[in-house]
Amino acid sequence: MLSQQPQGEGEGVMAHPDEGADDSSGLTLSPPSGDLNSRSGISQHRDYVKISVPGGRRDPLPMEWWKTAIAFIYAAFNLILTTVVITVVHERVPAKENSPPLPDKFFDYIDRVKWAFSVTEINGMILVGIWGIQWIFLKYKSIAGRRYFFLIGTLYLYRCVTMYITTLPVPGMHMTCAPKLYGDSKAKVHRVLQLISGGGLSITGSHLMCGDFLYSGHTVMLTLTYLFIKEYSPRSFWWYHLMCWLLSAVGVVCILVAHEHYSVDVVVAYFITSRLFWWYHTMANLQILKCSPNNYLTHTWWNPIFNFFERNVQTEVPSTFCWPVCCPPACFKNTCKKYSKVQSTREE
Repeated sequence: MLSQQPQGEGEGVMAHPDEGADDSSGLTLSPPSGDLNSRSGISQHRDYVKISVPGGRRDPLPMEWWKTAIAFIYAAFNLILTTVVITVVHERVPAKENSPPLPDKFFDYIDRVKWAFSVTEINGMILVGIWGIQWIFLKYKSIAGRRYFFLIGTLYLYRCVTMYITTLPVPGMHMTCAPKLYGDSKAKVHRVLQLISGGGLSITGSHLMCGDFLYSGHTVMLTLTYLFIKEYSPRSFWWYHLMCWLLSAVGVVCILVAHEHYSVDVVVAYFITSRLFWWYHTMANLQILKCSPNNYLTHTWWNPIFNFFERNVQTEVPSTFCWPVCCPPACFKNTCKKYSKVQSTREE
């Protein structure tokens, strides 16, 4: 097909069908005759070059393990602080001969069972073990882990405050408290280390001090661990949730059956633990609450810490599981770079 020949020019210009077509007209004018002659004996080479390009979207659930490490340090610090406060408060607990146990309605109807508190601690260790295994197989384990550590640290920080400001007498005459040290700092440090080494459990023989009653640390661990197990597992695993709930509920009831805590200690511990868990996850799962001026939960003292941990978490964390150590093909699939194929034309 011939192009139009302008008036006043003697040479026509031919549309070349083999060249790249113009988007608007579908025709491409052939290059000048001189260029045609120069390219007649030269071949055109096309090379493909791989270049790394960034992903189109930011990961809505980044791992950020360094934040998880900070949350772990925060939890460890508050757990150690708890042992120090227990050692201090122990020196202020009045002797049971001078200050008998306070009246408790549960104790009026249920007699003490000696072995019940061992059931509580065994159930607690089983629940923590189950949660540990489940956490290992979680895909987004870093996010769940730092939430668990932050909530544990905050709950035990609250516990330090309540234990220190109000010292209750022992809940039962059966309790045997270690002798007071009266300013022996070296012996107090030894007690702190002994309490830490035994995990703060009576079953290990490391917890012989009194005064850590309001509120119950065992109830905190039983309740919080069950809530995390349920939150980060499929909703269809009702049998799994029921089994963990029974372990938690039986453990909490056995605290009272053993007369190791007042009823108010257990009730306050459950209330604070469950509400803090629900507040935190409501703010984390509903993105609109993070910047809403009508969200009064932002007035909590820990809101800046929440924003630090959850700033880059842009969606609800799914209950997705994967192998903790992936096989090479899966690892390659997850870590391979994205490439864009760029075509370059060279003329030699």
